[in-house]
Amino acid sequence: MTAEIKKGPFLGIRHLQALLIFITITCVYVGRLNVGVSVVAMTNAESTNPDFPEYDWTNGQKSLVLSSFYWGYIITQFIGGYLCKQFGVKKVMFWATISSGVCSAVTPPLIKWGGWGAYCGIRVVMGFAQGVIFPCIHQHLARWSPPQERNRLGALSHTGIECGNVLSMFMSGMIAKGPMGWPGISYISAVFAFTSGILWFIFAANNATESRFIGETERDYIESTLQHDENYHKVIIPIPWRAIWTSAPFLAVLVTRCAENWGLSTLQAEIPEYMNGVLGMDIEDNALFSALPFLAMWVMSYVYLITSDILLTKKYMSLTAIRKTLNSLAFWVPAATLIGIGFLDVDQKTLAIVLMTLSVGFNSGSTIGSSLNSIDLSPNHASILMGIINTASNIVPIITPLVAGAIVSDGTDRTEWQIVFIISAVIFFVFNCIFLIFGTAVVQPWDAEDFLLGKQPELAKTPAISDESDTKKSISG
Repeated sequence: MTAEIKKGPFLGIRHLQALLIFITITCVYVGRLNVGVSVVAMTNAESTNPDFPEYDWTNGQKSLVLSSFYWGYIITQFIGGYLCKQFGVKKVMFWATISSGVCSAVTPPLIKWGGWGAYCGIRVVMGFAQGVIFPCIHQHLARWSPPQERNRLGALSHTGIECGNVLSMFMSGMIAKGPMGWPGISYISAVFAFTSGILWFIFAANNATESRFIGETERDYIESTLQHDENYHKVIIPIPWRAIWTSAPFLAVLVTRCAENWGLSTLQAEIPEYMNGVLGMDIEDNALFSALPFLAMWVMSYVYLITSDILLTKKYMSLTAIRKTLNSLAFWVPAATLIGIGFLDVDQKTLAIVLMTLSVGFNSGSTIGSSLNSIDLSPNHASILMGIINTASNIVPIITPLVAGAIVSDGTDRTEWQIVFIISAVIFFVFNCIFLIFGTAVVQPWDAEDFLLGKQPELAKTPAISDESDTKKSISG
């Protein structure tokens, strides 16, 4: 008989950390994604509150606004990986979230002052602030999640993406139609960001040894399952750059995430315009039906989570098989439905909404399928891997609105939208094949703490700001 493992409370502080990540992702995504509905509201006063200014922006200018967030976002991905290693996830995440909230708060007066150019500028700054967040999240999950719970905690926390999508689509339209008008979209987003930042500051901790809320049993359980030496939290492990860049599994997940961002960013940025132009919906209906696909995505994310948890717990499938299966569903079903969407017009609104809902709903499987895969490959370098992946994959959302803007000169022309959707479908199909061939959920040899330390021990150094004293206090307390 095996001894029972003591894990602490049924819902412990590790679960609280996952909840904090969920809340943070939800709130920053509201600020990130409300631009799709906001641009429609600002340029079409007839379908929103007419008491606020309307702007006559060209399709090209609107495309620049839609893509501008990612100009700043890609710059700080690498920086985010280093910052959270040097200063800890808690501080970096707090300041990033608060800064994002400030950007939302100042957006309406800046637009009134400088028009679409000012809107682009503040979106770049917001992207710069949010760029550090996901590298921090992946390091936080790696430090707080026992390996056997990592898939569950990671998937639960990442459902904030779907929640943020739903809230940004649904709430933005309702706010724009109401007494606050389109400026209210940014003000409400700022409140969300400030609230999540305060919660993070109070309850988050860089690791289990630093948390002042965690019990001894849960702390020992987490630290023992991570199987690292006692100085792990006090040194920075050198990064095996050559091994990372020559790793086929890592390169496979890298290109797969680029493909995911192409398809999803096309839907996120273009759904409001497509429904307004081709399907002839006003801003209120647009917000409701634009939110439906992402509501399905949110619901489906829990279906995927429960299914994968059962398959993994019962040992029906390996983690690698689960990742590849769910990623295939997340890519190939949307590939088929996107092609179908391109052949529909104003007389087939219901079918178009159904296909969009299926497309985005099934796509939620990519979180478990490939997004969390970087933590599988290297828990020790999760923030660095995520920095690389997010840098590359978030160049894509800069390109997709520009490509759509170049192709769609007439927003009411169904044939032009066909090309946009077919391109996304082909990318979904091809790059999932690459993931099926080269992907894996097995920890790579270059993740080992001594992979480079044995050869170059001088590369290990004490972090710029040491939390050693705080760690001793939390252990003794």
